[in-house]
Amino acid sequence: MILIDFNSLHPKLRFTAETEDDCILNYLDLSIRRTPTDLKTAIFRKPTFTYTIIPFTSNHLMQHKYAAVRYLYNRLESYNLQQREYQQELNIIHNILHNNSFPIKPHKPTTPNPNKQETPHTTQKWAKFSYTSKETSYVTNIFKKTDLRIAFRTKHTFPIRGIQINLPRL
Repeated sequence: MILIDFNSLHPKLRFTAETEDDCILNYLDLSIRRTPTDLKTAIFRKPTFTYTIIPFTSNHLMQHKYAAVRYLYNRLESYNLQQREYQQELNIIHNILHNNSFPIKPHKPTTPNPNKQETPHTTQKWAKFSYTSKETSYVTNIFKKTDLRIAFRTKHTFPIRGIQINLPRL
């Protein structure tokens, strides 16, 4: 059986075989429902999901706050959801945004731009800034129209036992 072959790849990796329950199989963040004629997909969340993202009122970079929002909308657009499931997911996203004090704006599905040109890769210069407050963003926005790129870091770091991460020097 293929499961035995997968589990023999590495002693610390254990794969399991899931079976459908009431014609539904959950795989990663996708729920697949078998109907007599086809398969229907929906977004799956574990029962322990908290519907919490970085609150809009927190003292974090706006890019960090909106990263989760972009993920939710990208997932909504990436999966082939039926209209009913699409609308349910959109309502859940709006609830998540509301519960975390985000402004709720109408969602416009993304359309690929066939005329978009790839920018040539050039060697860029980077500067590090410790993010302290919203004012840091105002200062670093000055550099947006220059060749200098900005990398944010936090003031406080903590070591993770047993893990060493080698980051490139900026």
